[in-house]
Formats: sequence, structure tokens, C-alpha cells
Amino acid sequence: MTEKRNLKMARSAHAYVRGSTARFYEWLDASGATELPAGPTAWICGDCHVGNLGPIAGTKGQIVVELRDLDQTVIGNPAFDLVRLALSLAMAARASDLPGVTTARMTENLVAGYERAFEGEVPSEELGDLPEPIKFVMKRAARRTWKQLSQDRLGGLEGKLPLGKQFWPLTPAERQAVEDTVNGEQARRLVTVLHARDDSSKVRLLDAAYWVKGCSSLGLWRCAALVEITDPSKKGAEKRTRSLLDFKEATNTWAPASERARLPVHEGERVVGGAKKLAPALGDRMGTATMLGHPVFIRELLPQDLKVELDELDSDDGKRVASYLGMVVGRAHARQLTGEQRSAWLKELTSHRGKTLDAPSWLWASVVQLVGLHETAYLQHCRRYALAATPA
Repeated sequence: MTEKRNLKMARSAHAYVRGSTARFYEWLDASGATELPAGPTAWICGDCHVGNLGPIAGTKGQIVVELRDLDQTVIGNPAFDLVRLALSLAMAARASDLPGVTTARMTENLVAGYERAFEGEVPSEELGDLPEPIKFVMKRAARRTWKQLSQDRLGGLEGKLPLGKQFWPLTPAERQAVEDTVNGEQARRLVTVLHARDDSSKVRLLDAAYWVKGCSSLGLWRCAALVEITDPSKKGAEKRTRSLLDFKEATNTWAPASERARLPVHEGERVVGGAKKLAPALGDRMGTATMLGHPVFIRELLPQDLKVELDELDSDDGKRVASYLGMVVGRAHARQLTGEQRSAWLKELTSHRGKTLDAPSWLWASVVQLVGLHETAYLQHCRRYALAATPA
């Protein structure tokens, strides 16, 4: 799994962003790193790159763009999320061979979108108002069905997980722990929280397997559980549907917490707590458990849950995407703050700007420094881990 993670990180400089969260914070903490402002204390994503944003299905059937991966969530400085997202957008621009001036404009638009959320504006979910890359993924999400999710994740198998490269057998003890959790009241509440399912539905485990998935989290304990939900209707008939649950180990964060932050002792509760604040559509669909000594968080995977992909960008799309995602992250931060805190943070953001760049000087300086460090580390990573695996 370590080899798999290293090869995934070597696919592109932008892919390297996803797996280098620990190094990101090491670089920020390094001697000579740009001094970031002390923003208001709030729940932050902690790993706010482009791939961790995307459409999320809410419990009432709505689809919204929110943060979708909260493994690193912590109570800390919102400036960390801004820098992390700005770096991710800069690497996406470089991967699309866009000029440096576009990266500068994208950084400006990111901040402008972020600030609009603090001024009371919210991202429009109307397709006509969305940047093309966001519109594309939203249309995909709206059309997706359980059958497509089953085909993508399970190869279309009925009632079984396909063992192989992606799914590995569980030990008997792991299987029993999963079954005990699925049979518990919390799992039943988790899968019946959706408006289309009755609260009295019964849940039964069909199959479970270790899930080889992710990038920075690859190697942690993770499990996929295929369950059947029996939903009694008002007429007395029974309706059976399938659901795929994702059990994921929660560990200590690399993102630094505020010194005064009081975080849950159970790491899974930390993840769910942050999700409820930052991404309510996702947080309301999550639960926690302790399985064989592992603190885990659990969520049902829905067909509409997708991530934003920025494989090819033009300049105009890049700037519009930066503004939109900035507003999404700004909304996640702003909803947690008082009016006084929002005003103070907005004033801080607007007070460090030069004559030629409409973005805080500390943010641009951080991006420039981190892009250089990131490029060097990425090339060294490729030489160390991917060269031998690539034919001459």
C-alpha cells in the first residue's frame, strides 16, 4: 500500500498535492516560511485541496457543493485552508500549462469569492451560474443512480464485493466487528436518515472487505460494507434497497489545532464534529464507532457524491472555478463565526494588499514559496519511487 500511494502521488504534480499534506504543514512551519495572520478560531478542513471539494447529496435529496473529505479537520486558523486551496489551484493551473499571470488572477479570484461569503453572499447552485468544470460535475451528480455507483465501485456484482486489487478479505475478527456495528442502532439511524427511507427499516450486512482506497490515508484501516435495507411501506409490503458504507480509521491530524481548542478525544468524533460544521450535507450522514481498537467514522456513499476534477483548464474557467470554490470554503468558515468575528477577519484579509495584486501579500508569498518547494519535492519523489516502475 505504501508503494501504491507513492506511485499515485507520482502521477502528476497536482496529484502530489493530495498525498503531501504532512509535508505541506512542515513547509509552512519551516524556518523562513511566510508568517500567516492569526485568523479567528473555527473548524477548518485542514486538507483543503481541489479534490476534497465536490457535489454532496443531502439527507433530503438536495445536491450542494461542499467540502467532502474531513479527515484532517481541526479547530484552528482558517488561513491554512486558504493557503492549501491556493496551492492546489496553482498546481492545477501549471498542470494545464496556464501562464503564471493566470495563477496570480486565480489567487485574486479565490480571495474575492471567499470574501463574498463573509459579506453574506452564497454560491448559486443554479447550473447556468456555475463555472463549466463545476457545472459538468453537478450534471453528472444529478444523473447518477445506485446502479452506476454499484458498477463503478463493485463491478455491478449483486450482494458481493469483488475481491482483488481494490478489496481484500477481512480477518474473522474484523468481519465480526463490522457485523456487530451494522447490527447496531447507530448504523440503522445512519442509513435511514435519508428522507426516502423509513426510520423503522431493518439493516442486514451482505458483505464486507478491506478497502484499498485513498491517497494520503492509504494504509489506514478502511472497510467497505454492503448492506441491505428492508423498508416496510404503509401497505405492509417490504421494499429492499442496497447501501454501501465506508468505514474509515481516524488518526491524529497534521493540521495544527488552536492552543485553546477542545477537541473530542475520539478521533472519529473529531471528524464528524468538523463535518457537521463545515459540510452539513455530509456531516448529517456520518457516524462513529470503535472497531478492534480503531476509532473510525462511517458514512454511506451516495451516487451523487463526486469530487471536482481540474484535469484541463483554460484561463477563464480557472478564474471562475477559483472564485466559486473560494466562496464555498468561505461559506463553511463564515457560518461558524459571529458578526464581529466575520468583520474582523474580513478586515484582516483586505488590509495586506499591494498595488499590483488584489490578494493578501501573505497568501501570494506563501503560494510562490510552496510551489517551488512542491515542485522540487515532487521531482525527487518521482526519482525515488516511480523511476524504477516506469519503462525506459
